[in-house]
Amino acid sequence: MRYTLKDYQADAVGAVLRNLEQAKDMYHRYGSRSQFSLSAVTGAGKTVMAAAVIEALIFGSDEFDFPADPGAVVLWFSDDPALNEQSRDRIRAAASELDWRLKLITNDFREPIFERGNVYFLNTQKLSKSSNLVKGAGARLEPENMLASMEPRPDDVQSNIYDTIINTIEDKERTLYLVLDEAHRGMKPQRDRATIVQRLINGQGLVPAIPVVLGISATVERFETAMKSVTGRTALPSVQVDSALVQASGLLKDDIVLSIPAEAGAFDTALLRRAVEKTKAATTEWNAYTIEQGEANPVVPLLVVQMADKPSDDVLVRTLDTIFEAWPELGGEGVANVFGEHQDLQISGYAVPYIEPQRVQDSTHVRVLLAKSAISTGWDCPRAEVLVSFRPGTDPTHITQLLGRMIRTPLARRIPGNELLNSVDCMLPYFDRETAKRVAEMLMQGATAKDDEGESGGGEGRRVLFDPVPLLPNATLPQEVWEKFESLPTVTIPKQRSKPIKRFTALAAALTKDKVVDQAVKRANDEICRVVESRATQYKEQVDAARQDVLTLSGEELRTRLGGGQFVSSSFELTADTRAIIEAYKLASRSLSPALCSAYVDYLVPDDAIEDDLLEAYIEVAAIGLVPDVVQSVEAEADRLAQKWLTDTRVDRKNLSDEQQAEYDRLEGMSTEPERVSLVSPKTGQAETKLREADGTETLLPVNTAHLMVAEDGTFPLDLNKWETDVLNAESKRNGFVAWWRNPDRAVKESLAIAYTDASQKWKALRPDFIFFAQGQNGIVVDLVDPHGHHLADAMPKLRGLAQFTEAFGSEFRRIESVAETNGAYRVLDLKRDQVREAIRTTHDAKALYESDLASDYL
Repeated sequence: MRYTLKDYQADAVGAVLRNLEQAKDMYHRYGSRSQFSLSAVTGAGKTVMAAAVIEALIFGSDEFDFPADPGAVVLWFSDDPALNEQSRDRIRAAASELDWRLKLITNDFREPIFERGNVYFLNTQKLSKSSNLVKGAGARLEPENMLASMEPRPDDVQSNIYDTIINTIEDKERTLYLVLDEAHRGMKPQRDRATIVQRLINGQGLVPAIPVVLGISATVERFETAMKSVTGRTALPSVQVDSALVQASGLLKDDIVLSIPAEAGAFDTALLRRAVEKTKAATTEWNAYTIEQGEANPVVPLLVVQMADKPSDDVLVRTLDTIFEAWPELGGEGVANVFGEHQDLQISGYAVPYIEPQRVQDSTHVRVLLAKSAISTGWDCPRAEVLVSFRPGTDPTHITQLLGRMIRTPLARRIPGNELLNSVDCMLPYFDRETAKRVAEMLMQGATAKDDEGESGGGEGRRVLFDPVPLLPNATLPQEVWEKFESLPTVTIPKQRSKPIKRFTALAAALTKDKVVDQAVKRANDEICRVVESRATQYKEQVDAARQDVLTLSGEELRTRLGGGQFVSSSFELTADTRAIIEAYKLASRSLSPALCSAYVDYLVPDDAIEDDLLEAYIEVAAIGLVPDVVQSVEAEADRLAQKWLTDTRVDRKNLSDEQQAEYDRLEGMSTEPERVSLVSPKTGQAETKLREADGTETLLPVNTAHLMVAEDGTFPLDLNKWETDVLNAESKRNGFVAWWRNPDRAVKESLAIAYTDASQKWKALRPDFIFFAQGQNGIVVDLVDPHGHHLADAMPKLRGLAQFTEAFGSEFRRIESVAETNGAYRVLDLKRDQVREAIRTTHDAKALYESDLASDYL
């Protein structure tokens, strides 16, 4: 893969591969056909995941411990030829090994059988009655009468596509895998007959059913509903990607800003002008960021104008007039359309060319795009920053679907400390507050929303804001506060499937590339190879025993007489040949990593080595990889070395660009235990200014002037519950109080995170509500205060995580406290007290802790 998979993507790929391995075995052993789905919200990178699956299917994968299927044939099917081309381009960009194996099936396709190791792209239109692909020697194929086209043909008659499918399925050396892109589309029954897609899956006439079907869709429900008409298949477990993990990854924007009229009236042109201004402002922001980061190519923001289904010429002219009046420097080529008519527009002197949706992202001369509903399934445009929709106020679904295709971050990563560049704007001139709230709910729920079925992404960590106020760093605060903020400890949240050795070698490569550590790769190889050598000596007996396993093949021979009788067994041993040794070496590379195995072979083999020396090194590495104690010990040392290098280079890495920093963020996140990382000061932000009640009424939020981020007037809106308000008021009255920070509750670099394990022993993040800054005797000091309900299921796990954090980093805080309300009073646990932390370790009842003598009154 050319791309490094996100953790959630790698987990999903592994699960899909396990299903495919089972599906293949079921088919070839028992003739059992199967189906399952891969579902993830829009923007999660489903095509990238599919590319990784296909690459592993064809070539095998050490990372996923997956053997190649030498007979694999992948048929990628969608209902849109443009979507097929886009998918092929994405797969080619993602998977380096698949370049020439990705084949579009065109009308002149006449191969008698699909070649093994290839991916074929087919769409519904190619199977229509007018397509040459379904004709044989000029015979017309009616889609509802496939049987006629499937009679045996003379040898001199050209094959049609169904002949190719038959031959491929009937070949015992091949396995045909059907990938349904946007699996729900094209599956709805038509006048009591099966659709083309259903016939392809189920088979018809002489065409057998496809052995393995993998559906890719935004939600599991879509695929399962679509497959209700499919019979005779085993349903394997669906692979679902948690939308919260997608949101946390930085691939999706954190904030969606909705602008709607505050009163009745015609505000379409006013909000369109506002949209133009926001697009121009976003352009300025991205240009500044490009200069700051030294990026070669700036992000060029796009404004999408969503029209009603049948806009009149008057509406189109008014729209274009408004755009060019507000943006006179735009130029005639700056506006294009993606209307379903696929035609250029000529209206009242305006020429608006048609552009294919998949070309919009790269056609940066287009700054305004006129669209209708959701543009196109599978379409996305990360540079689309602003949407103004002229859809009726009763039509939220089309808006959320289109917004769902605009939520990818332009650089495929979150911009640290910049909430404005991590947001998308949507103007809704025809919506009232109540309907807009429904849009907000759909956008927040994402894949669980029934109306948009996951098109809008969503997940924990996303905010939907109504007319927020922009925030900037509080200029009244002393610089020491900001310096203190950036010095505070925050930790990584360990991953369940981390590979310490791979992490260490990748870290060395990054440090070398970025010229942070001279010859880091060589130093890393030397260090880790010495560790392997030391551990191989330490566990010499086990390595020697493993060596014998590598060099010999043990087996059992069974004998009986013809005509019946008891089997008599006898054991035998064979000496392993070179091929068996190489296979054992490959097995070791799965546990020790291919990079380390290769480096250790080089470490063992002298420069004047002969072939026997090389083979001996392969045997040694294969044996070492079979000893779990050695592998675990080397992994632990690799983890320690990586942590040390990351700590030692923290200051030197501060001068790297955000793009370079993102790689170290990924490497830091591959920790097996919580590790300290740096906080990043916020640069821009945004916050709601009004509280919206359930009855639709709105009230201005109270404000505070001591927050780290404030609006232009020096205030910060307080959107706090009663507990949080009481805590803020109490802390603000303490002697020496200077400032406070509302710690974000999502995975951003300006959020202080504390790691804890939940009841299932999975690592989670606690993000305390408040960080308070005060003037101490020797400068600025920091208090960490977290109001938390003792009745919640995660109360004790979070307290234990907070206790562990305090033991590691407590000296850097004046106070670390947890506050809860019990029996009508606020009680506080002081985590810096040894007795409190000891009680937290041994107690299972959070309420009892707060009510014990170990707690004290907070107010």
